[in-house]
Amino acid sequence: MQIRDLPYSDPGDPDVRSGFRFLLWLFRQQLGGQLKAMGWGTLHMAAIAGLPVTMGLAIQAAVDGSGGRLALTGLFMLIITVVMTFADTMLHRAAVTNWITAAARVQQLLARRTAELGGVLTRQVAAGEVVKVSTGDVEKIGWFVETFSRFAAAVIVALAVCTGLIVFEPGLGLLVLGGVAAVVLTVWPLLPAATRRADRERARSGRATELASDTVAGLRVLRGIGGEELFLDRYRRASQEVRAASVHNARMWSLIDALQVVMPGLLMIAIVWQGTRLALDGDITAGELVTVYGAVTFLLFPLRLFQETAMAFTFSRPSAKRAVRVLGLRRERPGGAVTALDAPLTGDLRDPATGLHVGRGLLTAVVCGDPNLAERLAERLGGHPPHGEGQPSAQLGGVPLNEVPLAAARTAVLVQDKDPVLLSGTLDELLAVPSTGRVSPGEALRTAQCHDVLTALAQASTDGSGDPMRTRITERGRSLSGGQRQRLALARSLITDPEVLVLDEPTSAVDSHTEARIAAGLGALRAGRTTVVFTSSPLLLDMADQVAFVHEGAVVATAPHRELLRTVPGYRAVITREPEPAYLAEETA
Repeated sequence: MQIRDLPYSDPGDPDVRSGFRFLLWLFRQQLGGQLKAMGWGTLHMAAIAGLPVTMGLAIQAAVDGSGGRLALTGLFMLIITVVMTFADTMLHRAAVTNWITAAARVQQLLARRTAELGGVLTRQVAAGEVVKVSTGDVEKIGWFVETFSRFAAAVIVALAVCTGLIVFEPGLGLLVLGGVAAVVLTVWPLLPAATRRADRERARSGRATELASDTVAGLRVLRGIGGEELFLDRYRRASQEVRAASVHNARMWSLIDALQVVMPGLLMIAIVWQGTRLALDGDITAGELVTVYGAVTFLLFPLRLFQETAMAFTFSRPSAKRAVRVLGLRRERPGGAVTALDAPLTGDLRDPATGLHVGRGLLTAVVCGDPNLAERLAERLGGHPPHGEGQPSAQLGGVPLNEVPLAAARTAVLVQDKDPVLLSGTLDELLAVPSTGRVSPGEALRTAQCHDVLTALAQASTDGSGDPMRTRITERGRSLSGGQRQRLALARSLITDPEVLVLDEPTSAVDSHTEARIAAGLGALRAGRTTVVFTSSPLLLDMADQVAFVHEGAVVATAPHRELLRTVPGYRAVITREPEPAYLAEETA
């Protein structure tokens, strides 16, 4: 896989049983790239390891006064230098490719899971954790994938050098091998503590990120109530906790760094002392002594790679765990079954949990006294039973929506949340959504009463064209008012023209005159399609074909709005906001 071939046509089905298994799965997916990087790394390390040998031969040739051997040795050094340079270039190319392709694979997997779960995702995983996984954690996982192949190459060459030293001079070779093992074993016990400190740092960093994103999202409200300083103080405390955890973590890595300097230094002193004794005794020549020193100096390079790989693994393991927590989330299906469809879903919409029945082609309003119950019911109608409740999803035409392929369920039923999100981009891009083509953008915008929005966008046009469709909307539509965002989101939903459209409080932020016009146009535009509106607005309720009143988790009455007002005191109490004592008195009368 090359960078130019990204993105993957299919990133694969990851092993999400644990973070370590996920890392192993990533390695298997990139086995070819890993072997290529390890091959170039082995050649690069071998070339570096060959330099001390040629240097020793050159010094010995100079001592012996052999100009021919000195020239030949110089030629060998030139060849080794060229090979080393070329291998280093190819190693860097292969290693960085592994890093980027691994990170891209993880990002695609996260994007696919996020798209599958939709709004359910942030109800199961904190928003800050999702942001952390898709940014910093992806980079750290790619870092470990990249360093492992270089480390494997270094281990192969280091073992070969140690073996050569043992064969050449057993005493020196065993001393070098023991010293290398001592350096590794000195650092190894510190890695679990470093891992725990890194976990604490990441947990606090994730909390600070979540707090920052929540503060930015609610900045307009915070300014309205004068709460900026309160949230700023909270972020300051969270930021200081991150700083303290980072310093605590850095101290451990400073200790590991110090050991990586001290222990190889002690090894070098021991080798110098032992090698000098052998040279003075005449057991080795001056050139051989230089070769031994050069070989030991080379071994310091793999030891530094060991530290880098250990650090990469320490940081990537919690990152992989977080990625697995997100990738392991699944759309609820009983027994994991998926029902094959021969035709598009259609028919009456039913919710077994509440007894709600929505007739095909009707505009049905649903009134719930509990907003949280309305939100959970809307999720079920979209085929997403709330996580952990164990309740079945809705059925469309007798088919449970959470048992059909996700694409089929989303084509049939569209749920617009109470607080829909507008992505940044032009209005034309915002409304470029998959649709049947039956409803044009102009019709949808007129039905959603967006004429003032179009006027404002035309005036804000930066290219001088005055075309509102080409005017850029900022992230989450923050350049618009709450009512304008809500109406644009409604227009976007109307353009898709699904078989079933579920709207949760679609007009809560607009004035009554605009709401009345939206109510009048909604029924006409959605004629022949099923529409469910969660609302307590009399204007929308009066335009509905039928109204279902949900009380304490069940539908207790279904009838036109005016009939329910006359016959159901509980319904009238919710719509008119009657005080609870008056409602109870009428109920017991």
